[in-house]
Amino acid sequence: QVQLVESGGGLVQPGGSLRLSCAASATISGLYAMAWYRQTPGKQRELVASLAVTSGRTNYLDSVKGRFTISRDNAKNTVFLQMNSLSPEDTAVYYCKALRNGNDYWGQGTQGTVSS
Repeated sequence: QVQLVESGGGLVQPGGSLRLSCAASATISGLYAMAWYRQTPGKQRELVASLAVTSGRTNYLDSVKGRFTISRDNAKNTVFLQMNSLSPEDTAVYYCKALRNGNDYWGQGTQGTVSS
């Protein structure tokens, strides 16, 4: 079992930044991948960014490329999502996911709201 706790959400004005954190109960190096998803009411959860732990390869949703960055701190077993140049369309609940041994583990989500 891997427990994930997200933090860092909040209210920010358009053009601003948020940095989300996902603290894992397991060593990140023992995981296959980490990812950030987001979901808005009435829509399916969508993959925003992913990180393959062994290779370090990252992938991003087209609409966030160049604005969002996924990174990790192995010593703290934490994955981050730096979100810059935010727009109201980025408003969502952001979820962290970990993959290990074919199993998915999810955090509880953190709300990010972009509004003036």
